[in-house]
Amino acid sequence: MAGMRAPADLAPTSGTPARRVSRRIAAVAPSATLAIDAKAKALKAAGEDVVGFGAGEPDFPTPAHIVEAAVAACRDPRNHRYSPTAGLPELRQAVADKTRRDSGLSVAASQVLVTNGGKHAVASSFATLLDPGDEVLIPAPYWTTYPEAVALAGGVPVSVPSDLSSGFKVTPADLERRASAATKLLVFVSPSNPTGAVYDRDEVAAIGRLALERGWWVLCDEIYEHLVYDGRDAPSLPVVVPEIADRCVVVNGVAKTYAMTGWRVGWLIGPPDVVEAATNLQSQETSNVNNVAQRAALAALGGGLDAVAEMRATFDRRRRTITAMLNAIEGVRCRLPEGAFYAFASMHALLGREIAGHRCATTLELADLVLDKAKVAFVPGEAFDAPGYARFSYALGDEDLVRGIERLASLFGGTTA
Repeated sequence: MAGMRAPADLAPTSGTPARRVSRRIAAVAPSATLAIDAKAKALKAAGEDVVGFGAGEPDFPTPAHIVEAAVAACRDPRNHRYSPTAGLPELRQAVADKTRRDSGLSVAASQVLVTNGGKHAVASSFATLLDPGDEVLIPAPYWTTYPEAVALAGGVPVSVPSDLSSGFKVTPADLERRASAATKLLVFVSPSNPTGAVYDRDEVAAIGRLALERGWWVLCDEIYEHLVYDGRDAPSLPVVVPEIADRCVVVNGVAKTYAMTGWRVGWLIGPPDVVEAATNLQSQETSNVNNVAQRAALAALGGGLDAVAEMRATFDRRRRTITAMLNAIEGVRCRLPEGAFYAFASMHALLGREIAGHRCATTLELADLVLDKAKVAFVPGEAFDAPGYARFSYALGDEDLVRGIERLASLFGGTTA
């Protein structure tokens, strides 16, 4: 057949075997958080009594009115066809309205691109903004996806460390120490996954002004914006420093606020030229987001915030419980998280100690030991560029939470200060 290559043409022409997977994709690390969750679920499926602290998703069902909107959308023939790549017009407007209402950032619907979840919005932002060799400052501990998505876009991730003593927050001085002439973009996340840290308005202003002065772009991940405690808020950086709005991309979605992790609807908001370019990219990669999920997201954004208020009250109770219980274990230190639904505990004092006949040199080893001996799954800090720490999601039932931490206490009971 004209234009087709014969099988013989596909064979390697030298003694070196053909590479089956590209170097670029082979270099991508699997999601550690999803891997831990999958391992815990596999053990449960095999009949093991495992308590999993790995999952980064609310343990609540999606509110009923959202589900009903999706059911109705399935029956509407409009949703059986392709729709605009950038998103349903009414959903893009709803995102703009919600952003103005919740954070005070005023944008036009044309500045919104609806994506296949927040993770897609992050990856598309990097792919749109970065050229090979551009450096990206990523405060650590960080969500595992950021550096991988930067590298896939040809950029160079640059970790900016923080620790328990700083409340897991970085300062302008910290950022400047890691910046270079190649720095193009800063990733700013508040509330934070994995630490639960929340920057106050003055801290946001200082970082925003530095980015403005240095001419950096800023990617603001606001997915946990409504999960803050003790009367705090999570100020949006382009609202606090409006002069930088033209160099900001804000990513968000319905996953955490509305317990819709599986629906896969997120969005990015940015300057018109960036959104147009990202839309062109999406037109070649995925086209439109699932129409039924978009209709469900539209119902979510128009339905108020009562559901997230109920979740927040539950998470507030759980964060206090898990923090107190972790701090009661000899060798464990944990700050009370200010946002999101994660406790990020220091396990440094446990490393090198004898536990159940073993001495673990890393939290990777410790996580394996804990899963094997106590049937408790947590995500080791190495996944977040924070060795010696451990992330515990408290988005699980109260009884399971208590049972899981009690198992840790029992396992670690043989340690000494």
